[in-house]
Amino acid sequence: MKNFYTSDKKIQAILKSNLPADFFRHANESLTNFGERVATAIDERAAHTDREGQPRLVKYDKMGNDISHVWVNEGYKQTVKETYNTGIVGYVHKEIPELGHQGNYLYSFAQGYLLSQAEPGFYCPVTLTMATAYLIDHYADQVLKDKFLPHVLATGDVELFEGATFLTERQGGSDVGANEVEAIEQDGYYTLQGEKYFASNAGMCGVAMVLARVNGAQPGTKGLSLFLVPWKDNNIAIRRLKDKLGVRAVPSAEVELDGAKGYLVGDAKKGFKYMMEALNLSRVCNAVASLGIMRRAFTEARDYAMEREAFGNKLIAYPMIQETLVQLAVKLEVETSSTFKLINLFDKVMQKNSSATTNEQALLRLYIAILKKETAEQSIAFCHEAIEMHGGNGYIEDFVTPRLLRDAQVLTVWEGTANILGLEVMRLMEKFRIHEVFIQEMKEQLETLPNGDLTEPLFTAIYDLEKFMNKIQQMDERTRLMYPKKIAKKMAAIFEGINAVIEAYGSGKSQAREMAIAKVFINMTFETKEDALPLDYFDLIVREDVTEKTVSSSKSDEES
Repeated sequence: MKNFYTSDKKIQAILKSNLPADFFRHANESLTNFGERVATAIDERAAHTDREGQPRLVKYDKMGNDISHVWVNEGYKQTVKETYNTGIVGYVHKEIPELGHQGNYLYSFAQGYLLSQAEPGFYCPVTLTMATAYLIDHYADQVLKDKFLPHVLATGDVELFEGATFLTERQGGSDVGANEVEAIEQDGYYTLQGEKYFASNAGMCGVAMVLARVNGAQPGTKGLSLFLVPWKDNNIAIRRLKDKLGVRAVPSAEVELDGAKGYLVGDAKKGFKYMMEALNLSRVCNAVASLGIMRRAFTEARDYAMEREAFGNKLIAYPMIQETLVQLAVKLEVETSSTFKLINLFDKVMQKNSSATTNEQALLRLYIAILKKETAEQSIAFCHEAIEMHGGNGYIEDFVTPRLLRDAQVLTVWEGTANILGLEVMRLMEKFRIHEVFIQEMKEQLETLPNGDLTEPLFTAIYDLEKFMNKIQQMDERTRLMYPKKIAKKMAAIFEGINAVIEAYGSGKSQAREMAIAKVFINMTFETKEDALPLDYFDLIVREDVTEKTVSSSKSDEES
């Protein structure tokens, strides 16, 4: 694979249908170039960073002074330059020179999707920089914006300041309300004292957004304020770098703040609220990274099956292999469409002075929670299938599959585990009765579609969800808390199923492939018992990019 963008018809179609014509022309050209770099040079550097060139902590200089310097290899530095210069962060907030107008999250997330196929570890620092840019742009005063935002948004025009968000502390973990880092007011700034236990992009960031508690503030999350903390020459030390299972490209550290200078961002009583907005942005990035890994795992599995011979035939000639590839392709495409549909709503809700309704804001939070959970879990499942497709080779580090699995595993943990996301769903149910809003929204979308074999299972699933929710509402709180992950799973299936059917009945010239994808998705998700569908639609779904000669050759193999 020499270009992750030009070989991916789905992402091209999503961009073409959702961007204005001039924006799409620019994005298409830019992503063609970036897709080639990601599939070749960036991918090669990612393998080197993972195996031999991992970040290292240089704790002391030759005179014994604590310098807490994080060393990264030269290839990593080149990836930093090439990626940020595309505007993956900057053009969300500033004008694209060739167009004369600002970009959006849709374009940025398309770049992140391509990047994650080669280097999901590096997409973490990009994500943190996106969150930092959002927080400064939306909530910092003009003095802080003028001083720091141009550097966070750098596209080669000024020095780059990567970002970071420091939340986690040792005693609390996901319970951010237990945080203890103190902020002591000085003359025009604050000094921060304490430690952050899992601080990603430490040593590489130019600025960090840090939650801390001002002296005298109330306990819990309501007493947390948000601070912009410059990294350089600022009484910050790194105790050690985390020895992680995967995503080894990003330095994650235990950080000590010993009187570090910080600047209050926004209302001192709303720091946790601001950070949760940034966390939702990071959760979308997490879903996009999961999609990138899913796409790479599928591509590796498909290409290997087309080349590898076993027992006298190519692997791809065998029905079990065909079924697996069809199911992977279908889940990948439906989940990609669903996530980018979420991103369209995200673009609307996250803009300044947004016109989004309360229901839209609540639905966005719900969609983020259920799709972050689903995509992260599926990225691991896809890597498992890719390894199994390769057999013993899939377990060998000469192939990309072991790294994909190691990198995928963290996506179920970062930005909220399934349990935390389930609790988010429960909070939305209690505050907004989001289950009722969701069910009504899904019914309205279904009612615009022709009745038939595709929509009937979805109406049944919605009816079953209603019954399930009514039953849960009658339970005591302790019992009810057993079910959030099950609720999220059912909602994700309905949301993705409806999106699949909408695409099947779309306005394009030919919907044969989209119809096949919808049929297979509904069948495998809601168990409609049409077992032969993956074989019936294998050529249409999996081979769409394969030459006619290859198709004919493989058909001959199957017939023999």
